[in-house]
Amino acid sequence: MLGVCVMEFGGSWEDRLDLIEFSYNNSYHKSIGMTPFEALYERKCRSLVCWDDSSEEVVLGPQMVQDMIEQVHLIRQKMKALQDRQKSYANLHRRDIEFQVGDKFF
Repeated sequence: MLGVCVMEFGGSWEDRLDLIEFSYNNSYHKSIGMTPFEALYERKCRSLVCWDDSSEEVVLGPQMVQDMIEQVHLIRQKMKALQDRQKSYANLHRRDIEFQVGDKFF
């Protein structure tokens, strides 16, 4: 995921790590029925756009907020594409096996 973001946005992966982490922590996981942030902290995550590293509220210009939202949306699209590709690779090796009464397996 970091490599994809570096190619998409340019620059260093360290510059996008906070956006990638935010996107992942706020993506719905079907297996747990919620986002990872909600599972860990039992509350919704506050938007990355409204808080800086020291957790103090800051005022951002509308264009900066819009740019951040677009970047998070793009990261989520890339993350979905990577998950779909990984799923297709896993499904290549998956096969349905039917067992009969009395079959032995390990």
